[in-house]
Amino acid sequence: MKICYLDAFSGISGDMTVGALIDAGAPADRVIAAIAALGVHAAVEKTSRAGVAASKFRVEAPSGASHRHLHQILEMIERAGIGDRARRDASAVFRMLGAAEARVHGIHVEKVHFHEVGAADSIADIVGACVALEALEIDELRCSAINVGTGVVKTEHGLLPVPAPATAKLLEGKPVYSRGPEVELTTPTGAAIVAALAQGFGAMPAMRISSIGYGAGDRDLKDQPNVLRAIVGESTRAPEATLVSVIEANIDDANPQILGYAIDRLMSAGALDVSLSPLVMKKNRPGSLLRVVARPEDQERLARLVFAETSTLGLRIHSAERRVEERSVVEVATEFGKIRVKVSENGFAPEYDDCRAVAERTGTPLARVIEAANRAYLKLTR
Repeated sequence: MKICYLDAFSGISGDMTVGALIDAGAPADRVIAAIAALGVHAAVEKTSRAGVAASKFRVEAPSGASHRHLHQILEMIERAGIGDRARRDASAVFRMLGAAEARVHGIHVEKVHFHEVGAADSIADIVGACVALEALEIDELRCSAINVGTGVVKTEHGLLPVPAPATAKLLEGKPVYSRGPEVELTTPTGAAIVAALAQGFGAMPAMRISSIGYGAGDRDLKDQPNVLRAIVGESTRAPEATLVSVIEANIDDANPQILGYAIDRLMSAGALDVSLSPLVMKKNRPGSLLRVVARPEDQERLARLVFAETSTLGLRIHSAERRVEERSVVEVATEFGKIRVKVSENGFAPEYDDCRAVAERTGTPLARVIEAANRAYLKLTR
């Protein structure tokens, strides 16, 4: 599987995305031809940002109306002479962008006027990025935690805090941070591209790198290279590193039955793992440490569930890296019935839920069922 990982350590914008993908190997002439189908001239030039060589994607937008409704933009994309995948992806990006703008302004999506992002150059950025991804034959797009910048940004609505409201809405549930100079590093266009198309956010996945590209932003910042890095390669069987959110609470006044129920609710709601550990709290009171490991996009929802299902009045939330070894599932036949076995490069383990169900159905001790599953798998692999 071919992966493109966008490293947004200095933010992300539409032109940075196109520049990075072209720098990583997407054919510039194909992207520029797609932009020409929209009646817009585009060019790519080599430049550098803080000493890092990068490609700068520039668009010369024609004069005219810069405010458009969603249906007008979708019609432009539909008429463009681009591939089906690029057309579908570009439409998905603008639909997500329209939904975010509508939520921010409290109006129906069809009444949204796309301001800066509705100009021809931003339409070209989105279409160009989608054409480049199609040309590179990317199967999966992933993105790092996103640096949104700091300070304020000037818009048609006046000065707004960074990230701008639409950008913040698009990145809701995604891992973001704020670092560096007082400028807007992530634009609504860039946020919309990854919000609509990225399959995951966090650490770089396990991959064999084939090319790396850098897309230059408009500013040449003093303390950091203002570039977006695109890393393209094939997925591998190495342990995958992913970014997770760890939610913790110290609890000393809850009924154990309630805590047990809370664990079940959290796992059913999508937590990757939930654990409960004994600890001694202030005033020498015995208590429990509830720890929830969650996907970054599930963080807020699961945090609300902890508040709802336990007596805690406060949480600690921090990011951590999670390593997951690639696994497959094999079904084995035992004298008690069929059982699934999880298999990795370094070992195997019978699926607990299958073993438990077989033990309950047959009245066999659980340990004997697990032993039988182990024997069956080893016999299968000899």
